[in-house]
Amino acid sequence: MSAQLHTTPLNAAHRIANARMVDFGGWDMPVNYGSQIEEHHAVRTDAGMFDVSHMRVVDLKGEQVRAFLTRAIANNVAKLKVSGKALYSCLLNQKATVIDDLIVYYFAEDYFRLVVNAGTADKDIAWLQQLNSDWNTGLTITSRNDLAILAVQGPNARTKVWEVLPETRTASSDLKPFNAAQIGDVMIARTGYTGEDGFEVVLPATQIENFWNQLIAAGVRPCGLGARDTLRLEAGMNLYGQDMDETINPLNAGLAWTIDLVSERDFVGKDALTAQGQTQQFLGLLLLDKGGVLRGHQVVHTEQGTGEITSGTFSPSLQQSIAMARLPLGVAIGDTVHVAIRDKKLAARVVKMPFVRNGKSQL
Repeated sequence: MSAQLHTTPLNAAHRIANARMVDFGGWDMPVNYGSQIEEHHAVRTDAGMFDVSHMRVVDLKGEQVRAFLTRAIANNVAKLKVSGKALYSCLLNQKATVIDDLIVYYFAEDYFRLVVNAGTADKDIAWLQQLNSDWNTGLTITSRNDLAILAVQGPNARTKVWEVLPETRTASSDLKPFNAAQIGDVMIARTGYTGEDGFEVVLPATQIENFWNQLIAAGVRPCGLGARDTLRLEAGMNLYGQDMDETINPLNAGLAWTIDLVSERDFVGKDALTAQGQTQQFLGLLLLDKGGVLRGHQVVHTEQGTGEITSGTFSPSLQQSIAMARLPLGVAIGDTVHVAIRDKKLAARVVKMPFVRNGKSQL
């Protein structure tokens, strides 16, 4: 392992479990523990868990925190009225491209929590601190490096978590999707990334290895980044750095649903976004021809012009190759397009995402 790679508090546990480790954006992370396909199916049929402690929890506190987030992010925190309610949003720059995508949790009028991506965390925090200074909102912005995150996903995931943490059951049993509860120093959220039910458990880093081992004993399968990618792609969920980044207008990345352009509220990037509008659309592809696998950066030929695949894989659930792609406006669901794979142009059907939800094909 390269000395400069960041490690999560579960690094030793991954090695004990014989994980295949890779450099993931500067982090030493498990890609699988033997069979990526078996890990994928464990999440679709039973329960699997992912170490996502490389992602960063950021706490924002202060009297003006709601007013600050109203201007700082593209979605509207006015929707967050009940403690624990969560919202998915883009963090935009003045040019209306995506600094990061994140989840914001509301706990009190003077306390919101963000969970941001690993590779952008320092950049995100610096940006928020700059806005805090520019707007003189007086917030305390704290990077919670003392916390770790475990995503436990699958139809039996919640039951397994309650088996290990019975004290969390009362507070979390009635949680609706995109809500969270805090029980002492543990946060339980239902904001998954796999298209399955489950919890994201945020707890002190000192407790995560014991929790991990107890979940293994309860029958939860450790899963790596490989299965996480096939699961989130089947679920039609964007990955920062592949499906959008600081070169992409979020309307062209299928993220219009995360942006509030209806209210009169102003936010960073709104003027630029309104001026640019949408010039491409984000749709799913299902490969029809044999002889290749859909992958990122492949060119898509349509009657309206060319597009590009942003993420592609062979779907273990569907046993077909699937992809997300930015395509010209005018391409419609059901159209046949052609993807350049090596020296061939293979036919693919344009489909609506998600491809899979709660273990079932949506096609």
